Amino acid sequence: MKKLYTAIVTAKGGRDGHIKSSDGIIDLELKKPKELGGEDGYANPELLFAGAWGSCYLGALGSVGKRDGVDVSEATVDVHIGFNQESETSYALSAELHVHVPGIPADQAQKLADAAHRGCPYSKATRGNIDVKIIAE
Repeated sequence: MKKLYTAIVTAKGGRDGHIKSSDGIIDLELKKPKELGGEDGYANPELLFAGAWGSCYLGALGSVGKRDGVDVSEATVDVHIGFNQESETSYALSAELHVHVPGIPADQAQKLADAAHRGCPYSKATRGNIDVKIIAE
C-alpha cells in the first residue's frame, strides 16, 4: 500500500478538550453533547466522524456512479452516528448512512449506495466493528 497523505491532529482534554491540526486548518474546542451531560453549541467527536465519513462516502459514490454511468453529482448523505452504552462502563458507536440520489429508482440507488459502502475507506475501517446500515432514500 502506498501512503498518499497523512493528516495530523493533536487532541487534548478528551471529550471536553481541544483539537488542532498540524496545518492549523482545524482548531476546535470540543464539548460533550448535551445528551451526554455537556453543552450545546460545540463540536464533538461524533459530529466530526459523521462529517468525515459522509464526505469520504460521497467520493466513493462518485466513483461508483462514474463506473456505472450514473450521474450522482446531486447526491447527499445524512450520516447518523450513535453513541451507545453497552454496559455500565462500555460504549460503542453505531451508524446509519441515509443516501439520497435524485432522479433514479430506489432499487438502483440502493445498489449504488451499497457499492460505495464497499469501497469507501471509512466504511472499510468500520466494517465488522460497529453496526452500520446503508439506506437509500
